[in-house]
Amino acid sequence: MDIFSKESITKFFASIQYQQIIKVVIILLVGFLLLRLIKLLLTKSVFSRAKRQTRMIGMKLINYAGFLILIVIVLSELGISLTALLGAAGILGIALGVASQKSLGNIISGFFIITEKSFEIGDVITVGDKTGVVSSVELLSVMLRTFDNLLIRIPNETMISTDIINITRFPIRRMDILLSVAYRSDLEQVLAILQAIGRDNPFCLNEPAPFRMVNAFGDSGITVKFGVWFDKTQYIETRNSIMIDIHERFREQGVEIPFPQVTVHYPVPMAADAETPG
Repeated sequence: MDIFSKESITKFFASIQYQQIIKVVIILLVGFLLLRLIKLLLTKSVFSRAKRQTRMIGMKLINYAGFLILIVIVLSELGISLTALLGAAGILGIALGVASQKSLGNIISGFFIITEKSFEIGDVITVGDKTGVVSSVELLSVMLRTFDNLLIRIPNETMISTDIINITRFPIRRMDILLSVAYRSDLEQVLAILQAIGRDNPFCLNEPAPFRMVNAFGDSGITVKFGVWFDKTQYIETRNSIMIDIHERFREQGVEIPFPQVTVHYPVPMAADAETPG
């Protein structure tokens, strides 16, 4: 007989007694409490030194396993034949497996992401044209929180097949700033000013030393590249402080930052052309 037919469902609910309902409720309450206790013990022992990403995935696996065990116990208590149910679930599983190949690919890609450890929860990463903080790693996707507080969901398959830039992987970073100075500027003086800024700024690290290079001859001025090393947690403070220092020091030392200039040449008419009547 089909266990999902209307007649079977009606007989099933009619056969349930109040004692069974009370027993099922007690089983669920005790099961949830035990599951919570197991998670608490594992958090303080096995997962105490684990990284956030590993701890989150471990907790999810424990939740799934615990809920599955509770469902099996409750179904057995209600007298439901697990053999018939598993048979129906097998047919349903085949249908779902054919229809969810994309999801299976995302799950497999998720395991590669976990084992590769190219990023962790809390890291700032760039995926394609999207940048944000990794808030969670799910079975099917990775969640990013952007700096304007938007949630971006990126499938695991996309993460595997796309270049990922981990901005905060290492404790220090280098900030590169491109400057344009007038052609009449003393480049030795400009480099000396930048060296003093990197040495005196409280957010810049002395080791590694600041980087200075005459980069290129531009249309309106000479481009100079200035790079300073800083703690990855102080990006905004460092950039604001460096930009203010550059502006003030250049103004004090008379270093000109040129405006874009365009020269337009008008054709001058020849004398014979000017005398020719129109």
